[in-house]
Amino acid sequence: MALSIILGLLAGFVGFLPLLGALRLTKKVTTTSNFSHMSALLLGVLVSFLLLFGAILTCKLVAPDLVFPFGVAEVAALSVTAIIFGVIKLVRK
Repeated sequence: MALSIILGLLAGFVGFLPLLGALRLTKKVTTTSNFSHMSALLLGVLVSFLLLFGAILTCKLVAPDLVFPFGVAEVAALSVTAIIFGVIKLVRK
């Protein structure tokens, strides 16, 4: 069970990386670009959800009895990573 929690934490952190990449991509988008800020962020959210749901489905196929601790750890890691990122950005300003 400890391994599933650790892997869930890792999957949650990896699930945040597309959001971070999308945020950095919005800084490169020009005002006249067809690829707007919102579409870059929505693409990042889509990729993030695909990674998270893919990890949950993989856990369901490999170890069905450990899906709940894996999922809780994954959601907790994603939330904590996003909160830490937001606080760091807020403190820097």
